Amino acid sequence: MSTIVITEFMTQEAVDGLARDFHVIYEPDLFERPGDLAKLVPDADGLIVRNQTQVTADLLEAAPKLRVIGRLGVGLDNLDMAACEARNIPVFPATGANDASVAEYVIGAAFHLVRRVFTATPRIINGEWPRRDFFSEELQGRCLGLIGFGSIARVVARKALGLDVEILAFDPHIPADDAVWQSVTRVTELTDLLKRSDIVSLHVPRLPSTENLIDSAAIAHMKPDAILINAARGGIVDEEALADALKDGRLGGAALDVLAIEPPTKASVAKFEGLDNLILTPHIAGPTVQSDVRVSGVTADNVRRVLSSTG
Repeated sequence: MSTIVITEFMTQEAVDGLARDFHVIYEPDLFERPGDLAKLVPDADGLIVRNQTQVTADLLEAAPKLRVIGRLGVGLDNLDMAACEARNIPVFPATGANDASVAEYVIGAAFHLVRRVFTATPRIINGEWPRRDFFSEELQGRCLGLIGFGSIARVVARKALGLDVEILAFDPHIPADDAVWQSVTRVTELTDLLKRSDIVSLHVPRLPSTENLIDSAAIAHMKPDAILINAARGGIVDEEALADALKDGRLGGAALDVLAIEPPTKASVAKFEGLDNLILTPHIAGPTVQSDVRVSGVTADNVRRVLSSTG
């Protein structure tokens, strides 16, 4: 019987389904115990991880039987993909399973930062009635720029179009004649998108080419009241440059669901202290009750398919 090691949270229903046909070792805190993980992987035929398990070349070397890796999510930056390819170990992200939840986060963050009404609560509780302080603009009629136009960005675009928002998208990897461009305006230069957008949302992986993609130079192209949203990957935004721009009034606001250091240290986020035009959340745009069911189910099916077909 094939063995599957699961190192992070997966819905119990999906775990139980796999356990009916495979020997399953499910320890959702195993990612915190790399020594214990190293002892378990030599017998593993399948490995299921989220984004905190570091699947290194050394870990793969210790897993001679490993035939498949399931990723409970879509990012692959915690996996040594070159080492996986060298071993011919297929990696299956749960593509599409959390698109809706991330898209809702982006739209919700845009609403929050444009209207900023939710910050009124403590002042009203304190007996104030600060109506003029919360006089804001509308989201409709704004221009939303999407950097990267993969599956999540396309769901964001579809939802935003229903709010009468103009959509620009930049993605040099998608041909100009692709049908996905029919409902949005394709932009061929990143600086053009940054200059025209009221809201900029990032939808690219973290790669050497995208690290600090939004740096001080990029921010200089943006409107001084523009909003930046990153629910993609930490490290794509130069956090020092962003904090400085927010403090100096060179950006209207930002929402970061991902950070360069996760989990952050007190020192790594000290730069953001005192900013009331910033939303920080702990990498929770993708996980919801509903998306966890979808992500777990898709991942279980992917791993099951490989192990069942290879014996």
